[in-house]
Amino acid sequence: MLRENRVKHALMEGKSVVGTMVSEFRDISVAQVLASAGLDFFIMDLEHGSFALETVADVAQVARLAGITPLVRVPDHAYPWLARPLDAGVMGLMVPRIETRAQAEAVARAIKYPPVGGRGCSITARQTEFGTASLPGWLEWANAETLLILQIEEKSAVEDIDGILSVPGVDVALIGPNDLSISLGVPGQVKSATMHGAMQRVVDAAARHGVAAGLHTADLEQLLAWRDRGMRFLMYANEVRLLRAAAEQAAKALRG
Repeated sequence: MLRENRVKHALMEGKSVVGTMVSEFRDISVAQVLASAGLDFFIMDLEHGSFALETVADVAQVARLAGITPLVRVPDHAYPWLARPLDAGVMGLMVPRIETRAQAEAVARAIKYPPVGGRGCSITARQTEFGTASLPGWLEWANAETLLILQIEEKSAVEDIDGILSVPGVDVALIGPNDLSISLGVPGQVKSATMHGAMQRVVDAAARHGVAAGLHTADLEQLLAWRDRGMRFLMYANEVRLLRAAAEQAAKALRG
């Protein structure tokens, strides 16, 4: 069975999507919990997290069945890091440290099949949920449904933002506020005028090129503010912060 990427289609229709990062909980139930909470997607973190590919495959399989879109943040631009999570069944990638149009083009080509790109063909059981697919049908589905999120977290990326976001196949420009603040010379000052200007520049460029702008932050107030300024890929905190916040609230209430 070849499932529709609900997140990608929602973004194409101009809608907003809501999700979180999964960094520590290496259990399939995390997909079901987040789906039941009403989230649209989650991103398993292979850049800073400790997931093995086997875990990615298992969690992604449950996520697809639960109706939530499983994505992965890869640690590098190298082809194996891009292709293998997709072969394991995730429905899109978040790629960090994009700084130039040339990098964006290379990544987009690596995750798309010919004639659009150069990805090596593999129709795995997990991708089709143990069904079958014709080769032409598979190529068309994968090229259409795979979501590409580029992280904008360097000053050089902001400076080349129109070039980066004009690359065919780019779906989301996601700001990494901590790294971007460091690159801009205002480390940690994510609400500074310097950061605000850079982030607005990304939002404006995304609108020009038909790409969804997004932000990953644990500051709900900031995320809501940027939603109102046009961001549509809304990524809040991670599973550890969500659990801690709920547990801390309950503990304080019960202890009076």
